[in-house]
Parts: sequence; structure tokens; C-alpha cells
Amino acid sequence: MKQIGLALAAAAVLALPAAPAEATSRIIPLDLAAGQQPENITLEPDGSADLTFAYTGEIGRVTPGGQVSVIARIPVPADGDVPVVHRKLFLGGIVRAPGGDLYVAVSTGTAATGLYRVRAGTAPVRVAALPPSGFHNGVALDPAGGDLFVADSFGSVVRRVSPRTGQVTDWATGDLLAPVSGFGANGVKVHDGAVWVSNLDRGTLVRLPLTGAPGRVVATGLGPVDDFAFHGSTVVVAVNQENRVVTVDRDGTRTILSISDGLANPTSVALRGDTLYVADSAYFGGSPNLLRTCLR
Repeated sequence: MKQIGLALAAAAVLALPAAPAEATSRIIPLDLAAGQQPENITLEPDGSADLTFAYTGEIGRVTPGGQVSVIARIPVPADGDVPVVHRKLFLGGIVRAPGGDLYVAVSTGTAATGLYRVRAGTAPVRVAALPPSGFHNGVALDPAGGDLFVADSFGSVVRRVSPRTGQVTDWATGDLLAPVSGFGANGVKVHDGAVWVSNLDRGTLVRLPLTGAPGRVVATGLGPVDDFAFHGSTVVVAVNQENRVVTVDRDGTRTILSISDGLANPTSVALRGDTLYVADSAYFGGSPNLLRTCLR
């Protein structure tokens, strides 16, 4: 288990400044009445976006043309009670493995909690059990070995999970991942030899080397930071309750999208080349949507 200290690094990350998003964006509306509030996103090779709908157990797909469909459903337990939000189910992070399998973090407050595999033509299968007391949020794939990292926003821990064996290890824990009063470790990405984790309550971005070296804070003052993605050497960050998408680099932090662009509590971002996808959950108002734009 990696114990994380409180060492701070510079308040900015890496190298070149990101270009702002273009003014022209496409907003694909989602159905709030049907519970289509996206929590996380992963991309398909054809440019489709796969979304976890937080409280319905459904996984949606939005095609490049804007068609929305449900591709899988994870059963909602009648006795579910997810910590913090007290819903029967919460779908967190989603990642796509190279072969096409999707992996989803599922919290229920019951023994059904775990990491699930979604494979075309079959029902979702739980491949690893996770603690029912956890709020399992971001998921990231380690491309080197195929394991997955899962952030527990309530448990102050990032777990390493083998989808092949079901083995779960508390890989990193400590104050840098801990919440202040609600949600701590949130988004997770594997990038440049490290696991990167956002902490929503603390407004920070943490870098944890895969080598086992001590973790450190690499960006602060981000506000209620949710998911993030890398555009070259710049980090693109969804700031949920503030309705902003920001970039973080050596020059600091700047807003590239806001509520005036159609944001409604952005929960997650994904990038393919210069195309930016932003999933908006409308947890606190507005209308859920998938926003697609370009970084110049």
C-alpha cells in the first residue's frame, strides 16, 4: 500500500498552454426525466461516447450523429443505499479496454457493489467485489498490465483491481485523497508513468508515481474538480458545481468553457485529438447534455 504524504509541488502542471475551445460547439441533449444524468465518459473508435447514467444503472451511447441509446443495464438493488448520496445505485467511472470491453464502477451500499464488465451481446458481469461502504468513482486503465485503478471518494483510497482474477488491493491511501466533508478522490487517469487523481473537496490534482515514489499535489485552487483528461502536456478539468471547464499548465489555470457555452454541472471530459467531449449531469440545475467542441 502506498502511503501518501502532504508534500506540495508547484501549483501548475507540465508544459504548453492549451488553446481555448472554439466558440462553435455541438450540444446533444439528454433526457432528464428518464434519468440520463451522465457521470463519466469513455470514447469508442468511431467517435461515439459511452456514458454512465449515475442513478439508473444504464450505460448510454451517443453516436457522432447525436443518436442516444442504452447499450447495457446494471440491476438496481431494491435495498441499495449508497453512502453520501443515499441512492439505491451510483454508476461512477467507465473505461474501454483495447478489446472493446467496458468496465464500470458500481456502488450500491450492498454486496452487489463492485467493478462490472460490459461486453457486447451479454449481460453485465461483476468481475471484482468492492467495499459496500465505499463511494466508487473514477476508473482508469493501466495500459501496461491491464489492471484498473478505482477511486473511492468516501474511503480516501485508490484501489488496484485485476479484472482477470478479481483481486483488489488498496494501492494508495492518505490525506491527499481524503475528503473534507463529502467527496475526496474523484477522477483517475494513468499518464506519463503515474496515476493522477483529482480531489473534489480540496480542489487539487495529485500525481502518484507508478514506481511507488511519494505522491504530491501538482495543482491547487481548482474548486470542486471532478474528472479530467490530458491534451498533450496540459490537463483539461471539469469543475462541477462552478459550471466550468478549465485548463491547467505551467502558466496556471484558465477557463475555456462556462455556463454560457451550455455547461450544466460538468462531471467528466474526454479527448480524441483536438475534439473535446464534456458530459453535463445537471445535478444542481439545468439540462443534462453531451457537449462536443474543438480545441484550436
